[in-house]
Amino acid sequence: MVKRYNKNLGVKRWIVLGIIGLLIFALGISPLITKFRGLVTNDKIYFLITAIGGILIFIALKKGIVSLLTIVNKYKYKVDLSRGSVNNMIQKKRMLEKGPKIVVLGGGTGLSILLKGLKEYTSNITAIVTVADDGGGSGVLREDLGMLPPGDIRSCIISLADTEPNMEKLLQYRFEEGKLKGQSFGNLFIAAMNGIYGNFEKAIKEMGNVLAVKGKVLPMTLENVTLFAKLENGQVIKGESNIPEVNKEIKSRIEKIFIKPDKSYPLKEAIDSIKDADAIMLGPGSLYTSVIPNILIKDIVKYINESDALKIYVPNVMTQPGETDNYNVLEHVEAVLDHSKKDIIDYVIANNELIPKEVLDKYNEDGADPVYLSKDEEEKLKKMNIKVVKDRLIDIKSNYIRHDAIKLSSIIVDLVLKKGMNKEKINIFEYIFKKGS
Repeated sequence: MVKRYNKNLGVKRWIVLGIIGLLIFALGISPLITKFRGLVTNDKIYFLITAIGGILIFIALKKGIVSLLTIVNKYKYKVDLSRGSVNNMIQKKRMLEKGPKIVVLGGGTGLSILLKGLKEYTSNITAIVTVADDGGGSGVLREDLGMLPPGDIRSCIISLADTEPNMEKLLQYRFEEGKLKGQSFGNLFIAAMNGIYGNFEKAIKEMGNVLAVKGKVLPMTLENVTLFAKLENGQVIKGESNIPEVNKEIKSRIEKIFIKPDKSYPLKEAIDSIKDADAIMLGPGSLYTSVIPNILIKDIVKYINESDALKIYVPNVMTQPGETDNYNVLEHVEAVLDHSKKDIIDYVIANNELIPKEVLDKYNEDGADPVYLSKDEEEKLKKMNIKVVKDRLIDIKSNYIRHDAIKLSSIIVDLVLKKGMNKEKINIFEYIFKKGS
């Protein structure tokens, strides 16, 4: 007859061991025992008994908690918390903590998607996120509460968070009716934290702590900035959310983006991260409303330029109506350079994967086209001392075209490896590079 293993025994035996340890520990420290010291010639025996009891309690607690979590997660969350799995998780965490230091400037969906890929290779991520948003739920909170818009920051925090899926669903949930219609729970969470601490920067850090974020998420500035676009026809559009919408009707190219107040300062923590970075990323994300606003902050371009890090720009895989109509890769790059410094980009990572016709047709109906790199553009970029990396970078889910976060992140880490570092650092990064995907 074959015995059937009872999964509860794994927990029960540690409970028994814990009780035994507790009794031994009590025996060692009990004042009753000290009355009979005459029976024992060496007082050190009490310390030994106490130590043995303490060790048994520690082992029982550690093993018991792991066994309990294994049972709970196995049947509820389908997570393997066996000894081998836990050891692998600990090892991976340690290796990620030694990963490359990557700073990413941007906002919107593009940035949050990239962060999901990067966190598989390193924990040393700093996301510097635009706070010029004035539309949707973020715009409402910005106007009503006088706080910085939390939307893009919320998405980045969730992307870097080490939480189970239900928590992510909760933070991304949008109310569908009532006065909160269109507002996300995550935005309200940040608003509550901002109210508690009276400081937006502190609120973001505390939310990151609660969600066990890998890396840091920082606003591009703590100033209440407003974004403006000057069009080639001379007209000026005020407001981040208005720029693409209004320009869809006007159909004039954007000549320049600027912010008010024009002397908006970055966070010291952001500057320190830029100085210490192995790679600085611009994009992916909306060119004029997510990426460029970050480099308009006072002295940010100077700090990026002075950093020894690789400077990498990733243009979007599709144009955005009212913002980058008919733009190619070179025009994306030129827009970044026009708003910063001519030699601030070392690498451009461009997509060369063809998009399925049925998906592309839907985007074409909205006025969006693929952003590809021609041979002529590539030659011009090389003359500008900008190296080009091309690869298949498309990820299509539910007919939405996005960057393949893992593929893009692996290219970034590979570029960091090739830059040339000390042998120890290269070995660490190569390990992560192989394990990341």
